Parts: sequence; structure tokens; C-alpha cells
Amino acid sequence: MTARKDIVTINAVDRVVIVGGGTAGWMTAAAMSRFFDNGRRKITLVESDAIGTVGVGEATIPPIRNFNGMLDIPENEFLRATHGTFKLGIEFVDWGRKGDRYIHPFGNFGRDLHGIPFHQLWLRENARGGGADISDYSMSSVAALMGRFGRPSPDARSPVSEMFYAFHFDASLYAAYLRQLAERQGTIRREGRIVKAHRDGESGYITSVELEGGIHIEGDLFIDCSGFRGLLIEDALETGYEDWSHWLPVDRALAMPTSNIASPAPFTRATAHGAGWQWRIPLQHRTGNGHVFCGAFMEDDEAERILRRHVEGEPIAEPRLIRFQTGMRRKAWNHNVVSLGLASGFIEPLESTSIHLIQNGIARLFSLFPEKEISPLERDEYNRGMREIYCDIRDFIILHYKATQRDDTEFWRYVRDMEVPESLARKMELWRLHGRVFRENAELFTVPSWVAVMLGQNMWPERYDPIADTLDEQRVAQAMEQMREAYRQTAQQLPTQEQFLRQAGAWAADHAPMATAGAMR
Repeated sequence: MTARKDIVTINAVDRVVIVGGGTAGWMTAAAMSRFFDNGRRKITLVESDAIGTVGVGEATIPPIRNFNGMLDIPENEFLRATHGTFKLGIEFVDWGRKGDRYIHPFGNFGRDLHGIPFHQLWLRENARGGGADISDYSMSSVAALMGRFGRPSPDARSPVSEMFYAFHFDASLYAAYLRQLAERQGTIRREGRIVKAHRDGESGYITSVELEGGIHIEGDLFIDCSGFRGLLIEDALETGYEDWSHWLPVDRALAMPTSNIASPAPFTRATAHGAGWQWRIPLQHRTGNGHVFCGAFMEDDEAERILRRHVEGEPIAEPRLIRFQTGMRRKAWNHNVVSLGLASGFIEPLESTSIHLIQNGIARLFSLFPEKEISPLERDEYNRGMREIYCDIRDFIILHYKATQRDDTEFWRYVRDMEVPESLARKMELWRLHGRVFRENAELFTVPSWVAVMLGQNMWPERYDPIADTLDEQRVAQAMEQMREAYRQTAQQLPTQEQFLRQAGAWAADHAPMATAGAMR
């Protein structure tokens, strides 16, 4: 039978070559060797110790737990190995206006009543002059700001059942942990620098990569995890890159670790500065810091001075400058190359989505994995899905900049006044009218996430949804107060994060004792 022209037939996808290690490469290798070892398939990862990795992606969001669970990684062992801590959300400082603080917690705000979203009831109560800060109605945010932690309770009646969490960890240690796992499962690691990719003259497919010294590594499917360069997806296939820097103009970051000065807080902090923002990520053994900024509005030297002035603890390494361009490849899967991680695109570190995009790309590839032929229909479906999640995340990140009242620097005036994608403009207008937010398709960020940022940055709707008026005001107010008090009392009874890590056997033994953790504001 003659193969259709739009389908390239191969004997079987038995040779998978992963180009590049780091977080993306070893996540892919660990998952691939676990679930796609059919007895014939050979999985090879090529990396060079001489080529560094970006390796600053130390904060995650809750779906990472699903990935680790899929690989049967014991959580306490993983935390010890990566010097990890728990993360209950992100605190934003100086984003709406200077002096503002709010937290974007994992999980929900309160509990819906009779099918009416909790935030609509909170908006009505606020309009009446009552109600506390909306963060007081989130178990995750209340515990985070007290420096407390507990794993979710299986008892749905307990407020602890409403705790959602992710992790902070050392990205290089995570990659090393996954490497050990992948190699135990049969992944073959090849050391060497790739100097050329060879393509089939008829199909355009990559047939092999050539290392220094002339060694060829052949493959049927190639996974490009080579970082910003995109060694295969861009250098070899010239796929093209869609630039989003007009919406997300930050284009560089200075990363610098410091020693801990207190017990690690269970949340990330993002503090806005004159032309960007600074992250603080507390690990067991150190604190990760970085200043993300726009080179068009701030010189590198000034950005470094700001970073040094605002870090806590003593620097334990010199600042490292990382340059990037926000956007994504025009195709994440082109010919027989699938790009993952920084090779596929980069939005920026805000909201800690980089590792999730790797995870999502792996899961999507698994669901569309080719057998004996690569179908353009399935390849297009992969690209459609990846574009959808990239654009969803892009809009949510843009919101943080657009929804500012700051006018103290040229940078903040630019992002405040810029045009935004129509998809985001529509969401913002729906919110402005009646505080309505709708989760579309398989969006990563749920309604409470949008609510947290919009309220946290002073975006108040003109009126709450009138459906809230169908419930009795006094009964709703009483129920809300009971929720708030239950969250407060429950959080006070939880151990500090460090106490929990030590009690669970998740604290690495070589760390010195820390000070007792309290509220980390």
C-alpha cells in the first residue's frame, strides 16, 4: 500500500533521542522510560557537562504533585533530595500600588453557597461594609502567612482538606534525582556536544545528531530540550518564534542565592521594583533570589544594585544574568522533533509555570505518541493544545502588569497603558461589569486565581452578580464569619513548615537548625 503524502511512515518509533538534560530533559527521560519501555524502545539522552543549564526554576504549582505521583516518587524522599519546601501560594508586594500586598493562594476562597460563587457573596458583603480581606477565607493563604503547613486532610469537613500545595526545590538537584530514576529505568545517557543535525532529504525529518568526534546518534523521534537556543526545533528546522515582548517586556533576570536568615516560609514572594520584580524562594538550605527586569527601562548594573539591596541573608554566589525573549515557537512539534521547556517557549518566571509547561507537554505527547507513522493531524493537535495553554498562561501573566495603578516609572506607565490580547480584554471587561470569571477549555488558572489577582490589584467590579441577592444577607454573613474563624483557628494549630518537614522525615540532615517560624510578612 502506498503511504499517503501527508504521512511519513517509519518502521516504528523505537529510538527516542532527548537532546539536552536539565529539568526538561530528565523529566522527559524519567517519564518516557517509565511508561514507554515496550522492550524494544531505546531512550537516549544526550547532554554535555560543558554546557550549563538555566536551572533557576525553583518554584512550582500544584500539578507537579501529579507528575511526581505518576512516577511513584515518595514525597518526603523527594523533598530531602532536592532540599525542598512546601509552597501554598505567592505573595505579591507593590504590584497594584506601592505599599499593597496580597496573596494568590492555591485552592479556593471559602465555599460556594447554594451554587453561588463565594467571591460573589464576598463582593456583596464588602459592598454592605462587612467582610474581612478575601485572603482570610482561604485555608492556604491563612496558613501561609502564619508560616504553617499541613498536608490536606481526607476529612472533607476539616478546613485542612482545603489546603493545596506545590514545592520550592533546587532545580539542579531535581534534575539529578530524576536522572538517577531514569537511568535505573533504562535511559542511556550520552555525554557530548552536538555539532550537527542530519536530515532526510525527502521528508525533512531529523535522522541523527552528530557529536564532536564524529559519533552519530540516530533516532525516530527527537525531543528538543536544548534550552533557549532550540538546537533542533530552531537551528535545524527553522520553525520560527512568536514574540510576545510587546505584552511582556521583561527580558532578563539576575539570579543570586543567599543564606537563610529564618525558617523557610511556605510561599513565594514577588516584589515589584521600578522596571520589573524580584522573586524570593525559600529552600531548606538557602534562599533563591532573582530580579526580573526590562533592559529597555533599566541597565544591568542598576538591576544588580536593586537586587543586592533587597535580598535577605548573605550572598553565597555572584549574580548570574539570564537573557530571554517572551514568546513561543510557531510549532512545538515540527517534523519529528518535539520541543519542551525553554526550547518550546518562555513566558517568564511570574506564577511559576515553566516546569508545568514541561509537564503538560510530556503528558500531551504521551496522549498523541506516534506508533509507526507520524500523522500531521495528531501533530497539529499537539501544537493546537500547546498553543492554547501557552496563550492562557500568557494572558494571566499580562494581567499582573496591566492591572496596576503605578505611574512612578516609565515601565509601569507602559504596561498600564498597553493594549492587551482580545482574549484578556474580554475577561477583564466581564469582571468589570459584574465580577464574573469563566474558566474556558482546560485553562490552568481557575476562577479563584483570577479573583485573587484582580481584587489584589484593586480591580473592583461595578457591581456584584445579582444572583447573590437571592440569599439572606445575615445568614451569609454568619456563614462567612464561621469560615474565617475556622481557617484562623485551624492554621494556628498546625506546625510550622520546618517542624512539619522534620517530623515527616523530609528535612535534609545536613542543614543547621533554623529560627522558629512565625508570620512571614
